[in-house]
Amino acid sequence: MKRLGKEDYQALKSGAEVTAADPHGDKVLRLADGTYLKLFRIKRLWTSARLFPYWRRFQRNASRLSALQIPTLRVIDVYDIPHLARTAVHYHPLPGQTLREVASLDRTLLSQLGSFVNELHNKGVYLRSMHLGNVVLTPEGRLGLIDIADMTVSGRSLSAGKRLRNYQHLARYEEDRPVVRQYLEDFLAEVSEPLHSQVAELFR
Repeated sequence: MKRLGKEDYQALKSGAEVTAADPHGDKVLRLADGTYLKLFRIKRLWTSARLFPYWRRFQRNASRLSALQIPTLRVIDVYDIPHLARTAVHYHPLPGQTLREVASLDRTLLSQLGSFVNELHNKGVYLRSMHLGNVVLTPEGRLGLIDIADMTVSGRSLSAGKRLRNYQHLARYEEDRPVVRQYLEDFLAEVSEPLHSQVAELFR
């Protein structure tokens, strides 16, 4: 991890566009060269994020997804930014559009999404941030992930219970639920009973 002083940070973010922020400040910057800087706030109280910080999770998860041949972003470097009480990950984005940005999600694409989610589960990927804004359709026609800090990879196929919880995360989003429901049977084509019925109920 590199230490980034105030002047170096200002130089890095020169001409950047803020793409995400919260009351505590900037969260994601699109830099002038098209790469991204994701900032993580250093919390004062003792939390699991102190023991295993988000920047390390982000970096590790990007490496694990690549090893599993799942398209994702590419980490360039990680930084400690003391004057902001932040750490940061600098990365190349995954080219393409999120499924929320795609003009029309048809039957074929929803079937592909269902296969992709099933692939993630079979490879042990549990994604708490499961929503259509986190899945990217690449120019090559593949699906990949971009918001990967809040993710675990178990190294073995997920249990039915964890798979159901992952679908529950997706079903929470009101903007995503009707899209999936429109082609629900195509989305769930690879899901066997009794999980199929349980997941279908989430979207009805």
